[in-house]
Amino acid sequence: MKLPSKVKIVEMGPRDGLQNEAEIVTAPIKITLVDKLTNNGFRFIEAGSFVSPKWIPQMADSSDVMAGIRRKAGVVYSVLVPNMKGFEGALAANASEIAIFGAASEAFSKKNINCSIEESLARFEPVCEAAMSHGIPVRGYVSTVLDCPYQGPVPASETARVSKLLYDMGCHEVSLGDTIGRGTPRRAQEMIEAVAAHLPIERIALHFHDTYGQALANILACMELGIAVIDSSVAGLGGCPYANGASGNVATEDVLYMLRGLDIETGIDFEGVIDTANYIARELGKPPESRVARALTDWKAA
Repeated sequence: MKLPSKVKIVEMGPRDGLQNEAEIVTAPIKITLVDKLTNNGFRFIEAGSFVSPKWIPQMADSSDVMAGIRRKAGVVYSVLVPNMKGFEGALAANASEIAIFGAASEAFSKKNINCSIEESLARFEPVCEAAMSHGIPVRGYVSTVLDCPYQGPVPASETARVSKLLYDMGCHEVSLGDTIGRGTPRRAQEMIEAVAAHLPIERIALHFHDTYGQALANILACMELGIAVIDSSVAGLGGCPYANGASGNVATEDVLYMLRGLDIETGIDFEGVIDTANYIARELGKPPESRVARALTDWKAA
């Protein structure tokens, strides 16, 4: 089994994690979370989202968060943008990178952003052009790459088609999201093989949710094919506002624990991430979703 010697972790907690919390998390807590993640050694942190507060009120203070964090040289602080207005907000906030998004499922696209896949991608063309004119890298997300809560299994060919469209639009990296976490290792590999027929393998990232407890198995299966970029969320925060029943992204601590056992380098302080997971869990008033964080915290308490 050939695995990468080094893996890039993209931390999703401050955005994809907190956007699904029922209670609004204040900007000072978000700022502290991002600063802790920076100190833990993360080099890629998605810190906020410039979407309409009408749709995602949890992200309404992203400008304040971006203004308040203590930035470290060499760390990418990215934000999600849905349109040109969002890009203008990201530009004003001095975001290091922006992320745009589409879906491999027509039904999910219409439910999530109220338009077809083609219409959604057309909206992002001027965003990509504007970002590139300002020298800002663009990352692309594809949702429902394996299954859709509204239409069921999604063909790998459709995931590959949408991924190629984003890549051709100028996205330097395309992150593939198992939004509702139904995927299993063989299906995940088949999907990656379909996408890798159109994109360089080093430009493909994984964004797997752990609803069915399959995320780590799916990640490992895809790493066997050469994937070396993984999105994860500290404390297993998150879900999807438009995908009922979807649990959070795979927990960063769980991914790091597995990678440590495989002698794969990440450059991230594992013990520090455990502390950060416990910090945000305390602020939210609930235990971390991460099995590793819970196990180690219980062990320390004992």
